[in-house]
Amino acid sequence: MCSVLRTFKDLTVIQKLMNIYTRPIIKTKKEIHSSTLFRDKSQKTDVVSADSFNNVKEKTKSTYLDMLRMYQMERYRSGHVEFINTAIKHMEEFGVAEDIETYKKLIQVLPAGKFVPQNYLQSEFMHYPKHQQCIIDLLQKMEDNGVIPDWEMEDMLIKRFGPRGFPVRRYWRMMYWMPKFNNLSPWPIPKPAPNDPYELALLAVKRICSVDVESEVKVYNTKNLEENFEDTWIVSGQSADQKKLIANQSENVPIYIEGGFRLWLRKQNILYFILRTEPPIKPKQVVDEDDVSNFKVPFFDKPINTSDKVVVKQTVHEQEDGTILAVCATGTSSKNSLLSWIRFLEQDGNPRLSKLPILFMSKSPLGNVEPLSELLDQEHKNESDKKMFIEK
Repeated sequence: MCSVLRTFKDLTVIQKLMNIYTRPIIKTKKEIHSSTLFRDKSQKTDVVSADSFNNVKEKTKSTYLDMLRMYQMERYRSGHVEFINTAIKHMEEFGVAEDIETYKKLIQVLPAGKFVPQNYLQSEFMHYPKHQQCIIDLLQKMEDNGVIPDWEMEDMLIKRFGPRGFPVRRYWRMMYWMPKFNNLSPWPIPKPAPNDPYELALLAVKRICSVDVESEVKVYNTKNLEENFEDTWIVSGQSADQKKLIANQSENVPIYIEGGFRLWLRKQNILYFILRTEPPIKPKQVVDEDDVSNFKVPFFDKPINTSDKVVVKQTVHEQEDGTILAVCATGTSSKNSLLSWIRFLEQDGNPRLSKLPILFMSKSPLGNVEPLSELLDQEHKNESDKKMFIEK
């Protein structure tokens, strides 16, 4: 019986060995060690690279969101941080730097639940630091552009980094401070700022003239002048105190037209000009500190009678470096428009301007110092020369 069993075992062993050696040889693929063997190649799509933002012809919000959507549709996508950082750099080109919906889409590029720390130690040591720093830079971009986050963004951040993540802490600080400073400016400007130079000029001159409550902002059109050199608009600001200062101005002291100075209103800018004169010269009282003959003790001396000493209070327009007499912004910012501005001021309660010397400052981008009277004489000569040339 034992011999029969032994022969049976030997036969089975021999049969197994014959099956092994007679089996056809199968070549192993190197792809067995990678994930390409198990991928569904029929559903594979192209990955949106960082250079694709530069190759887009129509850079609009819709194309920007389409690129984010294409990246999220990739099944085995990678490089989330690099993609988000590149997308942040191109936000101004696509005009989405002030759109909160786009910021939410960028946060949704990161998968939810993968980067959430499991304990306090991981949360304090910045679990997944590159990913957290990437979203912190995104929130900084929002703050730089004045975009206030909403409560939905908090839910997105908590799902990705937990309630103690550094991006969530940054979000809480933004929600505390940004609403406080949003409407704190006394000069509200529409958001976004208008692109029309005329509307920008009105906002700029009103902001400058707000230092005096009695200031009046008026709009002039050069067509209303008899001798106009160009067709444009002029936004002028002047107060009653400034008109009094012009009426009391000495004829020996010149008046300067300075500008153009650049004023920024959000991301738009406008040039404005000022009419300035030198500050009044005040005699300096020389006091000898070593002279003790007129030493006064406030506790024992009689009070000084100041009824006969009346000091006129200076206006807010009289500064240390000069007295501001008027301010304006023109459509062309040219010399001819400024000449028209002076003529409008003469008609509007400042007749003394016709007797005062008015100069253009040499530091101004308009040109060298030129008396206004000489400039007018040159223009009349040029007109007469043109008439003579036409007659010939």
